[in-house]
Amino acid sequence: MTWAGGESLTRPLMGAHASYTTLAGTRVGGNPHLTVTGAKLGEMSVATSRGRATVPAWLFTLDGYASPLKRAAAIPSKLPKPPIGPARDVPGYPLDRLVRIAAGGRSVTVVALHGACDDGAVVGVLETTGSVVLSASVKERNDDGNCTKQAELQQVTVELERPLGDRVLLDAHTGQPVRYKGLRGISSSGS
Repeated sequence: MTWAGGESLTRPLMGAHASYTTLAGTRVGGNPHLTVTGAKLGEMSVATSRGRATVPAWLFTLDGYASPLKRAAAIPSKLPKPPIGPARDVPGYPLDRLVRIAAGGRSVTVVALHGACDDGAVVGVLETTGSVVLSASVKERNDDGNCTKQAELQQVTVELERPLGDRVLLDAHTGQPVRYKGLRGISSSGS
């Protein structure tokens, strides 16, 4: 794994079969959704809590698709002890995932939770020289009397005062780095 500034980290690699198995966990009628015709080790770019990085990836050739399906091959390291503690007095929910970091690093898009009876998610930001702390909460609650307790996922793009660079992206509610997980079933609509 190599970041834009040249800093790197060595991690063990997951085999092609194990990587594909984590990707294709669901089956239709006992058969996988995709037919893999080949796999080779290559690279891909991913958003991390420390900025964009190039990582080893399995490039799966799929029947009926011109472009390969890329799946990161590096096994993630154990999360470090967070530099901040979880916020106990901040309303809202932990962030679900990091979706993307803008090319210039001036904004990040995360998936936040909100309830079915509010006006959506909002994410506040506190920037320091070493970290960017995000705090998800909800907009005004619509209390019309009949409300179910169900969470909805929403993409929220947060503008930063300066590029993320190598600063760590943290969730105020957990104190942990915000994990990159991509979209995986989340619609691209949202603020």
